[in-house]
Amino acid sequence: MKLATVAGKEVLVTGAAMGLGKLFAERAVREGAAAVVLWDINETALRDTAAELSGKGVQIHRHIVDVSDAEAIRAAAETVRGEVGDIDVLVNNAGIVRGNTYFWDTADRSDIEKTMAINSLAPMYTTLEFLPAMVANGSEARILTIASSAALVHNPRMSVYAASKWAALGWSDSVRIELRQAGHRHVRVTTVCPTYINTGMFEGAKGFWLTPILDRYKVVETSWKAMKKGTPVVILPWTSRLNEVLSGFLPIRIRDFFLDTVGVYHSMDEFTGRK
Repeated sequence: MKLATVAGKEVLVTGAAMGLGKLFAERAVREGAAAVVLWDINETALRDTAAELSGKGVQIHRHIVDVSDAEAIRAAAETVRGEVGDIDVLVNNAGIVRGNTYFWDTADRSDIEKTMAINSLAPMYTTLEFLPAMVANGSEARILTIASSAALVHNPRMSVYAASKWAALGWSDSVRIELRQAGHRHVRVTTVCPTYINTGMFEGAKGFWLTPILDRYKVVETSWKAMKKGTPVVILPWTSRLNEVLSGFLPIRIRDFFLDTVGVYHSMDEFTGRK
């Protein structure tokens, strides 16, 4: 069952102040959503984004939420239900990355906890707040989770990030199957696994064989269309799908040689991240 538009729907986007999250919120506004709820921890950027999106015929609600805190998610979700009611479209976009070090050189162990909390647990806790009503309401609903191609291919210098995205993909696609198995086909789950995107989050990371840094606008366009269509998993670009296939049948030593040779295993060597 396709969702032609989010017009009249209640949409919530996490990590909505900038990057992909801001673009997703803009898409929802352009399509005439009834309300767009913005969650982010960056108060200044969140305020600016909400101001940009206001005055276009769509209710804009902004909430400063630290999605690494399960209790903060619960409290914010309760507030949202009081403001706009149930959510029809949830975009789990908030993410964090730490990299350019080998795992044993991790200086701050809180980086591990924060990465797993934001990238893995936050989508679970946030979805758990809104999915029961989606199931019960019976109307077309969507959950879009931004994972990563790091969920498909082991990559040095980003081991914790890869682990967090493997968890996100495994959880998200399992929920998709659960919904189908239980007969709740009006709720569709889409998981997007892109390589590096030019949002600034992966500043310094390098593209590799036939795989340039992705354009954020194209990623959002592809993801948004897939979400409405109910596509289960989106892997961007095609070379990432190829790497997944090769990793599935090549012997490990040959797989490692191939991924090292084409540059995947060195793509984080000069990573600096967003300042």
